Amino acid sequence: MFEHRGQPNHMTGSSIVTVHRALISVSDKTGLADIGAALHALGIEIVSTGGSAKALRAAGVPVREVSELTGFPEIMDGRVKTLHPKVHGGLLGRRGIDDAVMLDQSILPIDLLIVNLYPFARTIARTDASYADAIEQIDIGGPAMLRAGAKNHERVTCICDPADYRELVETLRRDGGASFEQRRRFAAKVFAHTARYDGTIADWLSARTEDEPREAYPPTLHLALHRAQDMRYGENPHQAAALYLDGRPTAGTVAGATVLTGKEMSYNNFVDADAALECVKAFDKTPACVIVKHSNPCGVALDADPVRAYERAFACDPTSAFGGILAFNRPLGGALVKHILHNQFVEVLIAPAFDEDALTAIRKKNNVRALATGELTAAAGSVQRQFKSIGGGVLVQDADADTLMLSDLKVVTKRVPDAGQLRDLLFAWHVAMYVKSNAIVFAKDGATVGIGAGQMSRVASVRIAAMKAADAKLSTQGSVLASDAFFPFRDNIDLAANAGVRALIQPGGSMRDHEVIEAADAHDMAMVFTGTRHFRH
Repeated sequence: MFEHRGQPNHMTGSSIVTVHRALISVSDKTGLADIGAALHALGIEIVSTGGSAKALRAAGVPVREVSELTGFPEIMDGRVKTLHPKVHGGLLGRRGIDDAVMLDQSILPIDLLIVNLYPFARTIARTDASYADAIEQIDIGGPAMLRAGAKNHERVTCICDPADYRELVETLRRDGGASFEQRRRFAAKVFAHTARYDGTIADWLSARTEDEPREAYPPTLHLALHRAQDMRYGENPHQAAALYLDGRPTAGTVAGATVLTGKEMSYNNFVDADAALECVKAFDKTPACVIVKHSNPCGVALDADPVRAYERAFACDPTSAFGGILAFNRPLGGALVKHILHNQFVEVLIAPAFDEDALTAIRKKNNVRALATGELTAAAGSVQRQFKSIGGGVLVQDADADTLMLSDLKVVTKRVPDAGQLRDLLFAWHVAMYVKSNAIVFAKDGATVGIGAGQMSRVASVRIAAMKAADAKLSTQGSVLASDAFFPFRDNIDLAANAGVRALIQPGGSMRDHEVIEAADAHDMAMVFTGTRHFRH
């Protein structure tokens, strides 16, 4: 009943099982006609179900209905069609063990299974999908067949991804069947696919509570990620690393960007590029440049002229900008790119797009990566949850977001900020969101002039921000200051006043707010409260 070429050898993967019969039942019909025609040309009998059988016949591929194999019709509008011993027996039958019972029960072996599942995730993503629509897209027969065939991968080849059709056909033409190593690899992909599918359903059902308040996070959180890229190493050369994606649309993100020139992105490149891109996306009305070093912005500026935006961002901290990651919210042209590359060493340039002159200039620098993200507006709301691993667990939180408007600000001092100061306060506030805590940002005329990041005390961050401005020979007279969290003591205000700061923005909420406000009034400074903190650890 079974044909097997070579002795089974799971260590070498050399065992090949010849394919005589295939069962095809797919929701995604990409490449269906081609794979069907290829199998038929190889003399392989094709058994299929409803829609798949119809599509194959329309393409001129002879098929045998699964109901002919089982002797039982499809019922309940197709809900029950493959849940039958002659299907599952054909998939689960073991070579040399179940031959007699299969012969006795007229069960034919199925050597190749090609199945993909109902589009449940795509259905629940639709705003117009009803509860009943989603329930009908929960596949039962498909996962059961896939799991059965994958379990018996010693004999059965299981394909759940149209991307594997080409390899399958090449293998069948060359060898008549897949090797044990190929079957094992395909089986692993099947179980990953069904696990992801079941996890999506479980998460959706957990969130569908009609009589109780909806839980923000389900009791069990299922993550299904596929490896997109191996890396030479992680943060340090002795650490292995890889990039995994979750399959959602990634337009306008670092994970979904295309490396147009230069070497592959490293682990640290991805971390810094993400920090730079997410910061520059905060500014959409005016061309912006963000320079990041070690996950912290070291210069941010807005200007109608992108060249000027870059120059002002670079001026904030030229020393740290060396070897930095630069992100722009507008496409890059050759003139700006040549200016940047002449002015400093760059690891990565990030922009929605690059023109050919820009790419020609970058290609002359082998170590510079050009990362094209596509339209940044397409990424609105794309990062909804953030994950951080800790020893023995994973922390999950909603992504930080800021919708602060001028009308949300609460002026708490006698002096009221003027229109220019208000613009700079909002600008500095958005930058502070992307600076590691304790975060302090000095800004003036739409550009940062000093940034203090990642200190154990806030007053140290104020000192460092002022020192950075002095090192860069930038004036902080008449500047504004943003703090990602409240000021615990008035010493921060005194230091800011000594640096020439004229207006401050902070969340407020300290038990000593009154002392801080009194200090601002004493220095004739304006200060506004946002009511929202933006720690970034």
